[in-house]
Amino acid sequence: MLSRGDDKPPSRRMKRYWKIAVLANIKDESQPKPDSVPPDAFADFDHIETIDSIRAALETDGHQTCFLQADANLPYALKEVQPDICFNIAEGLGGDAREAQVPALLEMLRIPYTGSRVLTNGISLDKTLTKRIWRDRRLPVAPFQEFTIGDEPLRPELKFPLFVKPAREGTGMGVDTKAIVKNEKELRERALYIINTYQQPALVETFLPGREFTVGIMGRVDAKLYSRHPEWYEKDGFHRFPVLELDSSRSVTPNVYSQASKAKDVGEEGAPDYVCPADIDPELEKKLKHFALRAHQLLYALDVSRTDIRLDEEGNPRLMEINTLPGLTPDYSDLCLQAKAEGIRYEDLILEILYLGASRWGMVEPRDIQITNGRK
Repeated sequence: MLSRGDDKPPSRRMKRYWKIAVLANIKDESQPKPDSVPPDAFADFDHIETIDSIRAALETDGHQTCFLQADANLPYALKEVQPDICFNIAEGLGGDAREAQVPALLEMLRIPYTGSRVLTNGISLDKTLTKRIWRDRRLPVAPFQEFTIGDEPLRPELKFPLFVKPAREGTGMGVDTKAIVKNEKELRERALYIINTYQQPALVETFLPGREFTVGIMGRVDAKLYSRHPEWYEKDGFHRFPVLELDSSRSVTPNVYSQASKAKDVGEEGAPDYVCPADIDPELEKKLKHFALRAHQLLYALDVSRTDIRLDEEGNPRLMEINTLPGLTPDYSDLCLQAKAEGIRYEDLILEILYLGASRWGMVEPRDIQITNGRK
């Protein structure tokens, strides 16, 4: 990977305006899904309206943008367009590390891009591996077990009710009210359904009956040096967004934050209630933000992520999963709702992600270090 310094291509040195390629996979609801894919396949792909919003935000600062579909033609499109940097929100086309496909391609081609790198995006989509890393570093997760064939002996620490979902999917795919299983028969049936339908292991974990939250993290240790809004960041270089509560009690899938509920517009009947900032005790808020930051750091996430946390039956936070490519649909995606709740404009959020990414590739001049460190 390129780093700040002399190994950066001369054409990208400190240009004021850039040619930015927005990379994403787009929903095409006019086309029928193949019979071989799950019913909610491609649920995490973006609508073209989201791409248009991102491009418009980037262009407010003078940049030129284009959209490139992150499909098998992407290497040839990149060669033709020759972008200075890519704004990456691509989900990938399949496989157990699909979100790492585009970052890997960009690193091979030595093209700068935003967001987390290959390894992080590969690991974060694997919920089981992510939980193992967090557990080993003493972050609180619910007891869990991965099923690869469906008839593995259930570990004694797992008590019913349990929750069953695909181990390597996002956007609530494979999650509905049947994901909660109350006995051995339901467990085996659901695990086999997930394994056969999604062609991947089933993640089985203790059902968490408490409130559900999500916490966005932005920045890194040197974020203040490159940010247009250094006041957003705390001394450690990170910004903790306000905690967002996802109240699914009145959604189409009560008490389950499913793909069907996520697909509904904010405020629509059957959608969850999105409460931000969440009405919680300051001590719980402090814990949730601490756990989200540690979750981000332990996976070596870069610049932006969002971590989902739910309370167990005793009210203790348990980390569920992390999204290193959080959705960026204005007035809809969780991270955007969190930013809006504290008065951060959508345009400023998008540009901040851009410049944090660009600064890792030597494309942004740092602020005066003496002033930043308080020595002037």
